[in-house]
Amino acid sequence: MAKEKPNMNIVFVGHVDAGKSTIVGQLMFQTGAVSSQEMEKLKAEAQKHGKVGFEFAYVMDSIKEERERGVTIDLSYKKIMTQKFQITIIDAPGHRDFVKNMITGASQADAAFLVISAPAGVEPQTIEHLWLLRTAGVKNISVAINKMDAVGFGEDKFKKVKDDVSKLLQQVGISPDKTPFIACSGLKGDNIAKKSENLPWYKGPTILEQFDLFPDPELPTNLPMRMPVQDVYEITGIGTVPVGKVISGVMKKGSKVLVLPGRTGKGIEGELRTIEMHHEQMDEALAGDNVGINIRGVGKKDIARGDVVCDAGKPVPVVEEFIATITVINHPTVLAKGYTPVFHIHTAQVPCQITELIAQIDPRTGATIKEHPDFLKNGDAAKVRIQPRGNLALETQKDNPYMSRFSIRDAGQTVAAGICNEIVKKK
Repeated sequence: MAKEKPNMNIVFVGHVDAGKSTIVGQLMFQTGAVSSQEMEKLKAEAQKHGKVGFEFAYVMDSIKEERERGVTIDLSYKKIMTQKFQITIIDAPGHRDFVKNMITGASQADAAFLVISAPAGVEPQTIEHLWLLRTAGVKNISVAINKMDAVGFGEDKFKKVKDDVSKLLQQVGISPDKTPFIACSGLKGDNIAKKSENLPWYKGPTILEQFDLFPDPELPTNLPMRMPVQDVYEITGIGTVPVGKVISGVMKKGSKVLVLPGRTGKGIEGELRTIEMHHEQMDEALAGDNVGINIRGVGKKDIARGDVVCDAGKPVPVVEEFIATITVINHPTVLAKGYTPVFHIHTAQVPCQITELIAQIDPRTGATIKEHPDFLKNGDAAKVRIQPRGNLALETQKDNPYMSRFSIRDAGQTVAAGICNEIVKKK
């Protein structure tokens, strides 16, 4: 079988109504990922809801409530093949209350398009979106200046918006000179998958061409092997099959592995008997691969979602407590010492208590603003001490960034997001 093209995850981020979903829908349509018949159906539905011109957005916005409100709520995923990559597009919401989903999206992304509406220009949340991309570690960003049709395809307007966005990029430490700016119209289809005749002054790539201009995703195969377990199945003839994505390192058939924390917190040893990907047996799997595995010596009751299958020689730490940098995104009141929400780390969900607010910091520089603040409010960043109320496998940003990021949720909301900096291992 032909070697699969490397997968690249790309997130589209931007203010509500900047036209992200429309660009993505148009792209799906122009590349043939969505048929004309399907587009006609969506067009009719858009008209029925009084949302003429929203048909492209409907490709991604599949939730009924979103259709009626014309707003993207959840993350949607779609695949496109380019010359170089198999692209997974993540369409992330722009609304303030949907920032939480954007964090999940950004943390999975290799590259991002920041979509700005040409008539509206920079909006209040543009800077916040850039910060979130930075925090999530997305280094490759391209700016799509959309709705050029609404400003008569004028070069002056493009230049003005480009200058304004460039200032923000500098504020968050991204070089505007190295950032591609694309003039396009999602609604009319200009410079999405085909070059546009309406923008003769624009010499840059289309959105589709830009996909292949992003650098190849760096696969962290040099780090120790880690596979957070997503689900566990019982399969006749094979036995217990944990499935998940190898997030770092290389998984080799026949190697010794540890399942941590496991039921006891001390872990369970086993040997990797089989690795299966897309219904084919493999001898090894690399970071980025989604696999199903069978481990000799590990049964159904030994392993569960949130456990991490790791290299027995370099096990993942199970932590007593840890110090993290967090940013408060959406807390109904204020966040104080003693707060015990649920932490979502890789595939694990563990209640953890914030036992100390060490210092409030400036998110831009990391400098301390205030030692031991009494509380934190939305928008604040801080260094905090945290104690898991259950067994938790976690690593520091320095040792393995893929095992260090987390979000904090409470009552169905993402309250904060953070990165682990230091850990104290369980005895």
